[in-house]
Amino acid sequence: MKKILITGASGFIGRCVTDEMIKRGYTVYAPSLSPSLPPQDGLLQSRLDFFDREALKRYLAEHRFENLIHLAWYVGPKCHMSPGNMDWLGLSLDLLKSFAEYGGKTFLGAGTVSEYDFSCGLLREDATALANPSLYGQSKAALYNVGKSFCRQAGIAFKWPRIFNLYGPYERPARLMPSVICSMLKNEDVKVSPCTKFLDYLHVYDTARGIASLFESDVTDAVNIASGQPVQLRAVVEEIARQTEFQGRILWGALEENFADPVIVGSNVRLTQEVGWQPVYTLQTGLRQTIDWWKEFLYEHV
Repeated sequence: MKKILITGASGFIGRCVTDEMIKRGYTVYAPSLSPSLPPQDGLLQSRLDFFDREALKRYLAEHRFENLIHLAWYVGPKCHMSPGNMDWLGLSLDLLKSFAEYGGKTFLGAGTVSEYDFSCGLLREDATALANPSLYGQSKAALYNVGKSFCRQAGIAFKWPRIFNLYGPYERPARLMPSVICSMLKNEDVKVSPCTKFLDYLHVYDTARGIASLFESDVTDAVNIASGQPVQLRAVVEEIARQTEFQGRILWGALEENFADPVIVGSNVRLTQEVGWQPVYTLQTGLRQTIDWWKEFLYEHV
């Protein structure tokens, strides 16, 4: 039996990674403070406070996992500057240390585009500096650097998907695509930034497949989980308007931009050529699937 521990299994990315690993024949152990995933074969949920270090260590000692996908992290308000990032950095290092102590063999940790220096435009694993000023990005980069060295020393395969912008079902409603989709479906005024930036987007299902494929491959170290194709945010909003047949007002510039860099796109050469991943969704088909999901969600919550 192939078993795997997944932290953050009920999150936006985690629930898709969990489904993907179950499809690939794994039994997924998904402890959390508040287990909330729908029951299914191959999923074992339990209650565990990761910040109770002794309870976490007992859990790892009991199950002796060889496989670990670590997705859990602080994603609450102002997550890019929150001191909570430091708490999760310390916890993640403790988790990795205990994982090794109790027989761990393959570790995959969730990296982020926010590790990179955004001013570089095209972001590459082997060339772009990990010089993002955010506490979130620096905490993830610290886990990458220390985790890689520790895993090399401990004989553990270390895999680090750097996840770029993504969208799809279960995304937080305040994010760009859900907020635009829901406003348009309700025929409300749509408030957005000027939307002049170019970003790299993947559907969350394709992101999950990329993570699972990297985990099962022989590839190690950092791998961008990215489309490799920049798209202007204005074009995304206009495509959503086209697909929802929206006839109302789009208030360009009603919101402020989140950051100054005009282009952020990732090279996905390692992902496509070494891991062998290819996307299932185009931006158009991914938005259609996402719009349909939000239609059903809004209908159920009327």
